[in-house]
Amino acid sequence: MRKLLIANRGEIAVRIARAAREQGIATVAVYSEADESAEHVRIADEAVLIGPAPAPASYLSVDAVIRAVRASGADAVHPGYGFLSENADFAQAVLDANAVWVGPAPSAIREMGDKVAARKSADAAGVPTVPGSDGEIRELDEAERVARQIGFPLAIKAAAGGGGRGIRIVEREADLAAAISTAQAESRAAFGSDSVYLERFVPRARHIEVQIFGDGATAVHLGLRDCSMQRRRQKVVEEAGDLGLPETVATNMAESAVQLAKSVGYTGAGTVEFLFDELRGEYYFIEMNTRIQVEHPVTEMVYGRDLVGEQLRVAAGNPLSFAQADLSPRGHAIEIRVNAENPAMNFLPSPGTVTRFDLPGGPFVRVDSGFKAGSVVTPYYDSMLAKIIVWGEDRPKALARMTRALRELDIEGVTTTAGFIGEVLATEEFRTGDYHTTWLERWMIDRAEGGDA
Repeated sequence: MRKLLIANRGEIAVRIARAAREQGIATVAVYSEADESAEHVRIADEAVLIGPAPAPASYLSVDAVIRAVRASGADAVHPGYGFLSENADFAQAVLDANAVWVGPAPSAIREMGDKVAARKSADAAGVPTVPGSDGEIRELDEAERVARQIGFPLAIKAAAGGGGRGIRIVEREADLAAAISTAQAESRAAFGSDSVYLERFVPRARHIEVQIFGDGATAVHLGLRDCSMQRRRQKVVEEAGDLGLPETVATNMAESAVQLAKSVGYTGAGTVEFLFDELRGEYYFIEMNTRIQVEHPVTEMVYGRDLVGEQLRVAAGNPLSFAQADLSPRGHAIEIRVNAENPAMNFLPSPGTVTRFDLPGGPFVRVDSGFKAGSVVTPYYDSMLAKIIVWGEDRPKALARMTRALRELDIEGVTTTAGFIGEVLATEEFRTGDYHTTWLERWMIDRAEGGDA
């Protein structure tokens, strides 16, 4: 691997470029017309314009990115997360262009990317899944029959879904038909498929994910992350370390994730996501992400491993540089995402020019960002400005460090979510870890109404 094209933008493109540079690999950035002066373009060794600002004409265009691969002479492609990172056709196109694909095989992306197929793979591997339909729901009478079996409330989910889209919660049978129609329409618009399936809805759930890594021959895990602090099913805060789960649940969950990765001959970094039902004390597989995650830094901080660097090494044909016995967690890490959004206006995006961008520092504080003072936040892409990641010897020390880091952060020119996140971290529920996936939205409603969360 001599020259790596990074098929992404923003903080993850910067992150990948840094890992490649440390391994002596030249980097190629791709950029849209809106990103000509972006930080990921500046930090790369060379850059290729791939199209106009709208993502479908640039970062989501397989043809445009493959042309950039050929024009630059890149012999490898890293997709980052989002955009084309879980597009099996893009992965195959990279391989057809005689370049190395930094990720799992296209077949694994297809198998795990379709939520119905992923459920079947998990069942076959002996991994617990949420009670629900055996596959796609095609007829209303079939949906009604399955719904009566699993009970209400239930969730209708898009088989090709992701990012919290294509999901509808149904409280009673009378609402089932309309909810299925709505979920199908949203899925068709977002993913080009109206395939949906049914699952039991877990009202008090924790969203736990397991970081796995494979080289095709074997697989290991790098612990668990808690991503339960969510708004509209979008993660707000992520943690790694002691998550307060029953020890047997944490152990079995990690082993289940490795089992699933081995069953598909997985290569590279991946995340197996579970729901932990606090009331039943059970955990269920929900999906697998066949890419690096936004929240991978908390795992890196706790395990002391460069996951993106390992992706490059494994993609180049090397075996994993560590075995399960080599992996031992230490301390606790917390990550928050600072977005250019206005919490007072229902998190409306806040595009504009960043006039001040002072970041926190100090021991065990890491900031991943693709912005600086003078950068322009456009309305075309994700609004995340930066990720702040801290480590501490235990959770209270990590939380104190994050609180201090947020106070040092000073961003001007655009409205951000930093203050809102600071309020969330100060709640009794977050400090004690007594929250679940729907807690934040309830807290926001109570706060707006002037009540107690």
